[in-house]
Amino acid sequence: MIRINLLAVERERTKKARVLIPAAHRVTVGASLILLATVLGIGWWFWSLRTQSISVDNEIAKGEAEMQKLRGVLGQVQKFETRKAQLQQRVTLIEQLRKGQSAPVHVLDKISKSLPDRLWLTDLKQTGADFTISGFSTSMTALSDFVANLEATRWFRRPVEILDGQVQAEKKSTELVKFSIKATFTDPDAPAPAPAAAKPGGRGRAAKGGR
Repeated sequence: MIRINLLAVERERTKKARVLIPAAHRVTVGASLILLATVLGIGWWFWSLRTQSISVDNEIAKGEAEMQKLRGVLGQVQKFETRKAQLQQRVTLIEQLRKGQSAPVHVLDKISKSLPDRLWLTDLKQTGADFTISGFSTSMTALSDFVANLEATRWFRRPVEILDGQVQAEKKSTELVKFSIKATFTDPDAPAPAPAAAKPGGRGRAAKGGR
């Protein structure tokens, strides 16, 4: 019986296969594989950076577009604020004019309501808060009633002064009184001024003086 050692044959084949790649070639192949892996890694890293750069550029473009929109909105807001300030100034001016016009309106209203019968006005002048009123009356009684009516309105400081009252003879034995009065305007709704503080020791001085 013939025996063949197949295990020895396989070992010989393996040794021959190993001998097919010399040691120098192995180093070259290993270096090539390392270089290839490095190139692939650098390529992947560059591609990743490129992708991130494109994404960042897109975000920047979107941000700039939003910034342009916000600038437009901001410009409109600034125009609105400027317009609002102008309108507010106009409203304030109108309110001031209304407040300033309220006094003459009240003056004319009170004067017209204070006119008695048989008395009419010919002139009205204003100097600050003083009003000089001129006119004619058929009697001194009507003039006196006019002065009393003005004082009763509380819009004129008491007393209302009669500057002039001349009796003029007219035709048919009719006498007219040409008058001129002075009335000082005062606002009854205005707050009263605060009383002046008494000086310390004033009562003591008065007591000493009394003694």
